[in-house]
Amino acid sequence: MTNFLASYSRTHYAGELRKSHVGQQVVLLGWVQGRRDLGGRIFIDLRDRSGISQVVFGPDLGSDAHTEADALRSEFCIGIVGTVKLRTDSGGQSNPNLPSGEIEVECSVLHIFSKADTPPFQIEDDVETREEVRLKYRYLDLRRPKLQKNFQLRSTLYRATRDYFHNNGFWEFETPFMVKYTPGGARNFLVPSRLNAGKFYALAESPQIFKQLFMVAGMDRYFQIVRCFRDEDLRQDRQPEFTQIDVEMSFVTEESIQTMMEGLVARIWKDTIGVELPRPFQRMPYKEAMGSYGEDKPDLRNPLKLHDITQLVKAHDGGGVPLFKSTVDSGGIVKLLRIPGEAAQKLSGTETRKLEDSVKGLGAKGLGTARLDASAATGTSAAWTQSPFAKTLSNELREAIAIEIGATPGDLLLFQFGSPKLCNTVLASLRQQMGKRLELIASGWRFLWVTDFPMFELAEGDKWVAAHHPFTSPKPEHVELLGKDNGAVLARAYDLVLNGNEIAGGSIRIHQREVQAKVFAALGLTEEDFRAKFGFLLDAFKYGPPPHGGIAFGVDRLAMLLTGAESLRDVIAFPKTQHGTDLMSDCPTEVSNKQLEDLFIRLAPRVS
Repeated sequence: MTNFLASYSRTHYAGELRKSHVGQQVVLLGWVQGRRDLGGRIFIDLRDRSGISQVVFGPDLGSDAHTEADALRSEFCIGIVGTVKLRTDSGGQSNPNLPSGEIEVECSVLHIFSKADTPPFQIEDDVETREEVRLKYRYLDLRRPKLQKNFQLRSTLYRATRDYFHNNGFWEFETPFMVKYTPGGARNFLVPSRLNAGKFYALAESPQIFKQLFMVAGMDRYFQIVRCFRDEDLRQDRQPEFTQIDVEMSFVTEESIQTMMEGLVARIWKDTIGVELPRPFQRMPYKEAMGSYGEDKPDLRNPLKLHDITQLVKAHDGGGVPLFKSTVDSGGIVKLLRIPGEAAQKLSGTETRKLEDSVKGLGAKGLGTARLDASAATGTSAAWTQSPFAKTLSNELREAIAIEIGATPGDLLLFQFGSPKLCNTVLASLRQQMGKRLELIASGWRFLWVTDFPMFELAEGDKWVAAHHPFTSPKPEHVELLGKDNGAVLARAYDLVLNGNEIAGGSIRIHQREVQAKVFAALGLTEEDFRAKFGFLLDAFKYGPPPHGGIAFGVDRLAMLLTGAESLRDVIAFPKTQHGTDLMSDCPTEVSNKQLEDLFIRLAPRVS
């Protein structure tokens, strides 16, 4: 190994070789993807992170190399010296499936750096292998071209982020991982302190407090690509440790932060996948998002919309439908999803009836349906068919609904009744399901700023809690409502949504002590309660904090969307399973009693 590398250095990556390199002597370093012995010639595919080139060995090309090539097997790590030739010059054929498919390298020198056991799975993208096996041998899985491209893109994402922020006057800082434990919000991982018996650090779930302190310190513009930790139940799009692009700015408004972040996103998309994004991004109040889509992260590629007909039902005293009337009389709402006739034709009556079973899993008791008579003339109010409401529904309410929602003959209407939360949950899920089933989802990237979120939400026991965090600023015109009508208070908070995924979220922070006191009071807490958690931040705010705000992007989700990956585990180098374990390194593990004693910890007996 030493002699080869002392004599030769890589000249090219294998996947970069093209027809223009014909005649050049090259040095390639990588792994054997496959080997074929065709009598007088031995062919291998040499793979590195850039791709593959075919290498040919023959006694006339290099007798020693040809002899040594007889031992080559999959995943041997090798170096070769050779000359680039056209495949057709030796009677071969080009491979149109490879970027380097027109050429091959005639090898004169071969060096085997290390041999390899037969791998537990083929290092190819389309080979079916159980995920547990891939995670156990993650270092082999990461050799797959698809994953290598994913991590190349992720690296480019980091570079684009840093370049953009440095060019816009931001400073990059680091914040502590081991911080004070603060109850509330996501569950923290705890770290025992050996030097402080019986006390614990928490692994930071975000740099929130520290980045605000940077603003108090006058740093003005901060960013960080930071690891964060949450001890939560896991699923496909959640990991216990994850990466954020964390940002904070002083003397800003919501609009100025959003405009700056649109520039970042545009830079990332251009540098990683070569796409120019139109700006500005669309903006939509939370209330409108919930009204039209039933969720605060709608996929705008899906043209289907929800319609709240509660007021129409009230105006017509139920319109002859007892279920309509009883719902609105008890304070509930009536809402529907309209599926246009052309798309609705793809759904059979059987499929439509099966939808009722699917929504019961979301807590619904059932699903109301109605088809509008497809034989009716366009511009008229079509009769309802295949509907339990058809016989009793008044013509007046039917016509009012048709006008309100822009109904046309052939449309399918899906109804839900009850609390706003239930109706939105059920119909938003149906909207997503129908959009995919009926192939209505358009291609492309649809960004959306969702703004004007509620400041508070009701928890169990009808107790008000902060919908975001207690340092989120209310809209100035709503400060006087704090403690009087908490449900009407809107926050200066905003989320960035992409194709139905929340990719970033942030807010303008409170910088005025009197406003912060009112927020504490609205939450039923005293300043002393919060001082126990955030005393150092409250103390800092005594010394002239500037108006400030920020945002955080989920890097893992950004990378997943940009690469088209199906799981976060395809864009995280060494991910955990849904049980929070690392199959490769076999962690977490038990520790010795001596280690526990050093930390002043005694394990409780396991409860069977």
